Amino acid sequence: MKRNDKPVELLAPAGNPDGFYGVVKAGADAVYLGGRRFGARAYAENFTGDQLLECIRYGHIMGCKLYLTVNTLMKEEELEELYDHIFPLYESGLDGVIVQDLGALRLLRESFPNLALHASTQMTLCSSFGAELLKNMGACRIVPARELSLEEIKALKQKVDIELETFIHGAMCYSYSGQCLFSSILGGRSGNRGRCAQPCRLPFCVETDGSRSRERHFLSLKDMCTLEHIPKLIESGIDSFKIEGRMKKPEYAAGVTAIYRKYMDRYYELRGRYGPEEAEKRFFTEKEDRRILGTLYIRSQVQDGYYFKRNGREMLTLDSPAYNPGDEALLADINNRYLTGKKKLPVTLHAVFREGKPVSVTVNLKNLSGLPGRGDKVTLTATVTGEAALKAENQPVTEGNVRKQLGKLGDSPFYAEEILVDLEPGLFFPLRQINELRRQAVSRLEDALLDRYRTREGGREQSSRELSLETAVSAGRISDRGVSVSVTTREQLTGLLQWMGENSGHDFIYACLDDKLAREYGEACKMLAGHCPLLITLPVIIREQDAPALNALSSLCGPGKTFEGFLIRSIDGLGFLEKKGKSGLWYLDASFYLWNTAAAEQLMGRVDSCCLPLELNAAEQRRLAGSGLPFEKIVYGRIPMMVSANCILRTADGCNPKSTAETVLIDRCGKRFPVIRDCFRCTNIIYNSVPLSLHREFPKWRERMRCRLNFTVEDEGRTKEVLDAFLLGKEPAFKEYTTGHEKRGVL
Repeated sequence: MKRNDKPVELLAPAGNPDGFYGVVKAGADAVYLGGRRFGARAYAENFTGDQLLECIRYGHIMGCKLYLTVNTLMKEEELEELYDHIFPLYESGLDGVIVQDLGALRLLRESFPNLALHASTQMTLCSSFGAELLKNMGACRIVPARELSLEEIKALKQKVDIELETFIHGAMCYSYSGQCLFSSILGGRSGNRGRCAQPCRLPFCVETDGSRSRERHFLSLKDMCTLEHIPKLIESGIDSFKIEGRMKKPEYAAGVTAIYRKYMDRYYELRGRYGPEEAEKRFFTEKEDRRILGTLYIRSQVQDGYYFKRNGREMLTLDSPAYNPGDEALLADINNRYLTGKKKLPVTLHAVFREGKPVSVTVNLKNLSGLPGRGDKVTLTATVTGEAALKAENQPVTEGNVRKQLGKLGDSPFYAEEILVDLEPGLFFPLRQINELRRQAVSRLEDALLDRYRTREGGREQSSRELSLETAVSAGRISDRGVSVSVTTREQLTGLLQWMGENSGHDFIYACLDDKLAREYGEACKMLAGHCPLLITLPVIIREQDAPALNALSSLCGPGKTFEGFLIRSIDGLGFLEKKGKSGLWYLDASFYLWNTAAAEQLMGRVDSCCLPLELNAAEQRRLAGSGLPFEKIVYGRIPMMVSANCILRTADGCNPKSTAETVLIDRCGKRFPVIRDCFRCTNIIYNSVPLSLHREFPKWRERMRCRLNFTVEDEGRTKEVLDAFLLGKEPAFKEYTTGHEKRGVL
């Protein structure tokens, strides 16, 4: 691994202006913040447009970059407003935008050349496959899933030339970011819209094989703290260290930033003196600083995330997710240090007065970076001249007069560290002109600092996007009408085959088989292939180590083989297939979020069909489907509420990959959420307590597009009952179900 010689960026959160000025003063190299729209922290105070412009200006003077969060999924009408939101910020030098929505990524790439686009952790990026795909789409930085180990991050960096930003401190989600619909489905507050209600922090019981645990916080992870691992993280190739916490108090953001700044600088100083190996041995953290981090808005104990472990019971706050009580004296000290008054830069002012010659005032800024390991030191100078100094007739200007006027820096971002006055005695010069020269010199110095960020083209005029329907699709594409089906277990596959044998007039347009079924039950798959085309369902989570298994699956697809293509559920899945080259059918699942036509356009020429998202209401889905793109709709199935690298069974009873026991999560209202364990990949999927069923709406949707029935936890008998309900019009045997977001959608 090549050493990361470029200093790692310390990226701090700001939920309001006080937080912004506080983290800049505390030593942040960059700040991420959100406007009043499009951010994944809708309940933070956030910033007005004017406040954002002022923060950009002030941050750049201080040598601090600003990244705007646009990390939510966007509806069609919202995407149309994005250009106007970004344009004035871009012109003012905005350094980057953090994006989740593929449509937003496309619009920003086309409209704002050279604007850095960062792929949010909400994109659930877990491998070099997805990273390379996003790079080709215009991203220059990715924020990979927090579940990746340090070794996986190193491997990703080696394989793809793209910046990596990873979290080093703060709250942790139980689910892979972007793959949680718990808050959305239960309460209409979507994490993909920045409105998560955090149901994961509530208590649950776990039932395994009929035995129920006591109520505990099985989905509540401890907060992350990686202070002691700074040397390893710096040497891994990570480009930016991110502190979580835009919803938290300014004291938290400033205090945490200051401590990480201290220890990053400590390591760089040691590395410069001794080299990386010896520096890591000599690096140490102080007990008091660890104590401070443990009292700043932290849930009970802390842990170091997934950098050095796959998962584990010790990562959870099983007894209480509550925050530790704050240390009032500490908060007051942080407030006094970082939140009282803005950071200012030290300057030297030098005025020269000679009889009959123009008076000059120079403002000199030295050693701009001022801290070890944070880049080259910068010296900037601004000089202005005024009218000539004249011989005084009665009241000559004095050195004290000049010093007083030069020192009046007021609200400027500077303070006078030194004032030099070179004054011939007996001269006259108006004091108000000294003030004016000082103002001009300071203004020029500010402009010189800001010029470092004004080296790019202006934004291009937004064009009206007309959807091109000339998609590059495979020959013999599956019909855009009819019914498809997806099965995940041998029992469901058996039930499907039996039902098809009993109802020969109701063939399916295609069937998707879970990748495990495709690998292990070849003969049954071939039997089904005699009735309809087959696709293999790829995993939602694909990590680098999954490549051999995916290559084996690819060998099952192609002309004359059992399977004709794939149902793709993630950016990593599409990235993997693109590296192998287009072959067969590529369909996208609902977990591959496409909320607007621009997002769908981003995939045109890459895939053959898309799936309508689960969080849009029926009217919004119809509008998206009306674009003419080939869409299908899920009309039945358990909605995946969470996809997690942690394991419910391991936490409750201990790891047992051979166990076939049913695992169920039970909430305070007695609702039962089935948990499907994939021990091959060490992944859990928590499904909703009741299935999504649109059997009443099904006839109308079937006329519009292909509709899909998803089977997840059903047994053989229930599989046939569901098929009877949808395809034979029988009354459903299941009485409890949800229509999801068909009527309400999400805000």
